[in-house]
Amino acid sequence: MSTTVLSESQSRFDVYRTITDKILLAMETGVDPFAMPWHGVAGRISRPKNADTGAFYRGINVVALWAEAAIKDYGSNVWASYRQWQNLGAQVRKGQHGAVIVFYKEIEDEDVEEESNRPRLIARASRVFNADQVEGWQRPKIEIPSRVEVLAQVDAFVTATKADVRRGGEVACYRTKDDYIQMPHPELFIGSATRTPTEAYYAVLLHELTHWTGAKHRLDRQFGERFGDDAYAMEELVAELGAAFLCADLRITNDLRPDHAAYIERWQKVLTDDRKAIFMAANRASQAMDFLNSLAKA
Repeated sequence: MSTTVLSESQSRFDVYRTITDKILLAMETGVDPFAMPWHGVAGRISRPKNADTGAFYRGINVVALWAEAAIKDYGSNVWASYRQWQNLGAQVRKGQHGAVIVFYKEIEDEDVEEESNRPRLIARASRVFNADQVEGWQRPKIEIPSRVEVLAQVDAFVTATKADVRRGGEVACYRTKDDYIQMPHPELFIGSATRTPTEAYYAVLLHELTHWTGAKHRLDRQFGERFGDDAYAMEELVAELGAAFLCADLRITNDLRPDHAAYIERWQKVLTDDRKAIFMAANRASQAMDFLNSLAKA
């Protein structure tokens, strides 16, 4: 896919239309799978990990824990059973409810003749608790130098909006209930095959900043009731287009990154159901841009 360099002489409308058209083209011609660009594959689209064993969950348990984290707004991708948390010196807080996962146990039945030598497995349900539900545990710190270059003009823009940005944890997200943006520390960002750690960090930050504009007391966008519904998907389209627009305006990169198209493709259903959805999302992303610019210039 070719790239378009955005010149200073282009109008904001042309910039946004160019980016939107590029994303549509990328989705039609194929894009690389989306990959989170920071250590620990953090976030709700990362693979959940067991705190005690260090193993990543697999199969349907990945989807189940993703959904649980989205519904409960957990900020960690780390899970463990009640007993495992106790083994780690932590305690599940009173009144907390675990998420159901499935594990398979091998059984022996001498009365059944098997035609193959494969073991017989039976599904069993278990419950695990997120790290946000326990007390007395902290994830081990990752001691690595930051590869993110500080972009003073971008940091100044974000600060001028007066958005509450809190750094730490394992998830990049906008927490609607408490009205703040959570970001992993810059040193956790390693980039991806298609963007540098600096581009990755600021693109993620601006994605969440776009979400922040949608609060009821700001632009009042509908965020959706649950992970994966149409309103949720539409908001993700708005946020990623907003991030692409902001990256262009703030000169974080002059090229459309394929990561934007790859992220948006994850929400293909809403685009399939309504071919105008991405243009509606682009319009709302432009409104978010205007709102942020008005705050930055105030």
